[in-house]
Amino acid sequence: MNRFVIADSRLCIGCHTCEAACSETHRQQGLQSLPRLKVMRNKNESAPQLCHHCEDAPCATVCPVNAIKRVDGAVQLNENLCVSCKLCGIACPFGAIEFSGSRPLDIPANVNTSKAPPAPPAPAKVSSMLDWVPGIRAIAVKCDLCQFDEQGPACVRTCPTKALRVVDNADLALASKRKRALTVNANLGDLSLFNTATEANK
Repeated sequence: MNRFVIADSRLCIGCHTCEAACSETHRQQGLQSLPRLKVMRNKNESAPQLCHHCEDAPCATVCPVNAIKRVDGAVQLNENLCVSCKLCGIACPFGAIEFSGSRPLDIPANVNTSKAPPAPPAPAKVSSMLDWVPGIRAIAVKCDLCQFDEQGPACVRTCPTKALRVVDNADLALASKRKRALTVNANLGDLSLFNTATEANK
């Protein structure tokens, strides 16, 4: 069974509460604090971009160390196994994988000794796919449906407008059935209009 979080752009107000909740929840678990979702905006709407937990996940297929696996209907990433190759981010068709890293606590920034030259200044940020900072390992970060929390994804629980919800295969099948029914009804309506016009032209 495939489970993932979807967003209703009609309800999303672009408040970024979901991002903050995601970040803090994962930080408290000792995981990378980068949000696993990103609110995207256009002129009229906003909605978070999330991992789709694909049935045949390309990110899991290309991972050389099997750090990404399907567990209980969701695609999970083990941060401890990640080797910073960034292949998963390249393979993801939805751009749902970002990269983040933490400097070791015992090694502050710009540390140097008399035996080593000063570290070069950090380069300007371009994107998590291209950035490289000395001393920081880039770790893949993606939605894990807050699998460590019995209450479910923090983003869904904290969204003030209830724009986010978890769906599974049953929900997708129902939506597909509803869409087919609407298409059939629309086609029948077009056919009846065509018949009426044909009769009027006789």
